[in-house]
Amino acid sequence: MAEAMKQTVAAMLKGIERYNPDNLPTLEHYVEIQSRENAYDLEANLAVLKLYQFNPSSFNIDITSQILLKALTNLPNTNFILCKCLLNERQLAEEPINQIIYLADILEQCDFQLFWTRIHSMPELTQRITGFLDSIRKFVCHVVGITYQTIERSHLAELLGDVDDLTLKVWVNKYGWKEQGQLIFIANQDENIKTKNINEKIDFENVGAIMASCR
Repeated sequence: MAEAMKQTVAAMLKGIERYNPDNLPTLEHYVEIQSRENAYDLEANLAVLKLYQFNPSSFNIDITSQILLKALTNLPNTNFILCKCLLNERQLAEEPINQIIYLADILEQCDFQLFWTRIHSMPELTQRITGFLDSIRKFVCHVVGITYQTIERSHLAELLGDVDDLTLKVWVNKYGWKEQGQLIFIANQDENIKTKNINEKIDFENVGAIMASCR
């Protein structure tokens, strides 16, 4: 259903029709489909927020919250910032949008343990977003992969949201990491450092005037 809607919405967003407020019900329904089916369409979601800008009376806080949460599932991409910039100060201060903004700040700081504590304390906030928790775990693994050479199993389990051993193994295998006792070998970060040769080519004509002035 999401794929079929994507084609319909893509046609709807062409030209001046992109700013037609009559399209809002269809676009909002598409946001709900994305949440339910674990699909994602940034362009369509930005169009919704832009229409809310032009038509403040049509602002729907529930749809906006879903758009922001879907943007979080695409970290480390900057989608969340793009969506946030289309909201005014009053909207950013409303519940639960302010809670989602706080979650985004925590993730930006990579304070994953605090993030999971907050999520577990208000599960109703994200329960409508299919695949939300695993999307955040994917981001956690991205950060771990570029930060650690080795990490303790218990610490990685905490960063992933206090997952059990079976779930931990799934993520370790997914990224090709190696377990050895209580340690998990991520990567040799030295191997990720790429050298780059810089060659500068300066023609005589480019420096002739400078040499003449130094006489």
